[in-house]
Amino acid sequence: MPRNRRVFSLMLDNRKAKLVESRRRAGRYELSVDGIAQSVVSMTDPTELEYAYTQHIARAMDAAAEPGTPLFTVHLGAGALTLARYVEATRARSRQLVVEFEPALYAAVIAALPLPPGADLRVIFGDARAVADADLPDATGSSVPSPPSPVLGAAAHGDTVSGSSAVDSSAVDTDWVDARFTVVDLWDAAVIRHRVASQEFYRRVAARSATGGVVAVNLLDGHPFEYSRRQAATLRTVFDHVAVVLDAEPEDDEGPLGNVVIFASDEPLDIVTNPDLLGSPRPHMLHDGSLTSWIAEARIMTDADGTDSPDPDDPIWD
Repeated sequence: MPRNRRVFSLMLDNRKAKLVESRRRAGRYELSVDGIAQSVVSMTDPTELEYAYTQHIARAMDAAAEPGTPLFTVHLGAGALTLARYVEATRARSRQLVVEFEPALYAAVIAALPLPPGADLRVIFGDARAVADADLPDATGSSVPSPPSPVLGAAAHGDTVSGSSAVDSSAVDTDWVDARFTVVDLWDAAVIRHRVASQEFYRRVAARSATGGVVAVNLLDGHPFEYSRRQAATLRTVFDHVAVVLDAEPEDDEGPLGNVVIFASDEPLDIVTNPDLLGSPRPHMLHDGSLTSWIAEARIMTDADGTDSPDPDDPIWD
């Protein structure tokens, strides 16, 4: 009799989230929302990454600090914590912070796929834009009080996850400061909302980053990459160094819809100075002059002039 591969299934408002174990590879799990894959996790080896975009981000993480040393990493959007597990596996006991909008989904993932004992991962439950917009600590290190925000919800108290347990703690928006690596992976099912992809939002992410900190933004787009070009133009107004990494051929007008990762920092990016970090087969990378040409006349995105990311169900991608 075949075993039940489904680990859990739950409703998030009017959307269905499901975690399923791979039929062919024991210990490998896929999280989906409304049938759209969100994360793939290997519990036997968290360094085995299914998707190319996670591999690109992981390689940049590898270069962000000396091997094995802690790296304060912030994850905007949790999914099944694929990259958080990677950081813990390669940089044990690194301080990590997750901002997640769906407490029920996060709790179900942690219950089904616990983190290793000793993992130092905290979570703020709330809207990433609201958390980013909250007041930063002042120069003396004390937090500047701000009025309670109903958008933050449970983020006012937060949780710490240690191994497989979650206990009340003091994880709040002011814990997100001096991030050395930030992953922006903010999906509403299959779409990124423009309020977490605007110049104003990225300025807040930059303000919460350490000097020389790296930000990696995961997008989904296809030729002519209008959305990604606008995102790159926007990030260039906030950070001194920006590079776009994609596996599709940038000029292929019949290329498929796929992930695009934009890396940004105020210091030179390691993946630009040493492209071999991205491994083989090497993805396409645009930076400096090639990025300027690719962006062309694309407008920056602001709160007043922004769009959601392309809908993968749009017939233009067929």
